[in-house]
Amino acid sequence: MGLVLKHVVQTKAGTWHYRRRLPRDVAVLVGKGEFKRLLGETERQALRNYTKVHAEFERVVGDARKAEPAASLTSATPLELHRLAELRARELAATTVHVGDRALPGSDPDAVDVIRESYLSRQRDAAGDEIEGRAVAILSSGGKLSRPAPTVEDARKLYLKERVEGDINETAKTARVTRNMEHLSAAGVGKDRTLTSLTREDARNVRDYLVRDLGMKAATVRRYMNDVRAVINLGMTEFGLRDTMANPFQNLPIRGAEASTTTASDERKPIPETMIAPLRERIEAHAGEDLWRIWRMVEGTGCRLGEVTGLLRSDLVLDTAVAYINLVPHPHMGSARRRLDVRSLPL
Repeated sequence: MGLVLKHVVQTKAGTWHYRRRLPRDVAVLVGKGEFKRLLGETERQALRNYTKVHAEFERVVGDARKAEPAASLTSATPLELHRLAELRARELAATTVHVGDRALPGSDPDAVDVIRESYLSRQRDAAGDEIEGRAVAILSSGGKLSRPAPTVEDARKLYLKERVEGDINETAKTARVTRNMEHLSAAGVGKDRTLTSLTREDARNVRDYLVRDLGMKAATVRRYMNDVRAVINLGMTEFGLRDTMANPFQNLPIRGAEASTTTASDERKPIPETMIAPLRERIEAHAGEDLWRIWRMVEGTGCRLGEVTGLLRSDLVLDTAVAYINLVPHPHMGSARRRLDVRSLPL
């Protein structure tokens, strides 16, 4: 770049991105370790957007640190609270405690006694008490206090952070994962269930609930069960449970799914021909110029919305007898095209 900007990287595809590690305390509160934003496809766009994105990073950090502890921790799992307590225990261990005429590190046994007595004498909100009390317990045990077992909710949050966040279809995929978790809960597998307590019977109950109570087709049930299996698999791997449990949703038979030759997505009908004209009129009357152009490309080529919105200028080939679009993967597309064949479409 003409200017050297901190935290800016250029991908092999030529796009520019702002990438920066979040401070440790903020990372725990917001549930991710890195702040990432697309700056633009060109150097000029990156320069123009840098200040705004840099300011957004500062705002994310500031808002997280200013948030009330009780509000930030309302939805935290026991494992997340323990991790916060571990951070707090390290802070306590690094403090200096005065015992008589001695200045001791917080990790010293005599200093730990003072910290414990000080904690017991204070009155705090319940959330703060839980973290501070556990932090003192961790300090007293020399860091040997066991972590709570990861739960289905921990696996869900991890999956969203690792596999969904930043994807071009993040909103839709988040809703889909949330819907899957609601089905689990309705079938008797609550979000507070530990991963190691999941059984084959739980998996069958979820499958039967989808078939019997929701009336789903076999192909749809298979798709939902695949999603659940992926969430549990990631949790098993990242929480180090591969040697202590098997995924009960793995290789679960679904009657009728094996004989199905079409997936749930293939069974969905396209927009009826009679609806095309009213849709076109409404978009033309109410949408901005960008949305109108996107619609025209979707209507004219049959591309998915994510395929059109993720196009780069280099994907358009206009200097040939027949102009065409190259549908190829790009880093900023995430997994939007992961299951699609690379292909070209004439314009």
